Amino acid sequence: MPIVKIDDRQFTVAQGTRLVNAIEDAGIAIGHRCGGKSRCTTCRVRFVSGEPTTMSDAELAKLTEKGYLGEYRLSCQISVDHDMHVLPQVTLQSMPDWTDTGPRCADTMEP
Repeated sequence: MPIVKIDDRQFTVAQGTRLVNAIEDAGIAIGHRCGGKSRCTTCRVRFVSGEPTTMSDAELAKLTEKGYLGEYRLSCQISVDHDMHVLPQVTLQSMPDWTDTGPRCADTMEP
């Protein structure tokens, strides 16, 4: 099973789990305000290592639109299939006006 590392924490993840859900299941309150539909970019992460070489059309379009292409990836659009080390950029703790991170993302990729 792949290992996802965040800062000094690491955890095993079932093959094919959406990265946003894996991060949330590890107890990190990562943003996902649009529910994992590649609309809001609150689930963005920076890769330290293990960045996937492929990208969904929805992720490419949103990152390009926001000017984030090459800097961040959208964890809602990434399926964990190998070891990764990521740094979540937007969390409940970093957004004092939020009361929650957004609706749970579906287990399968959207859109």
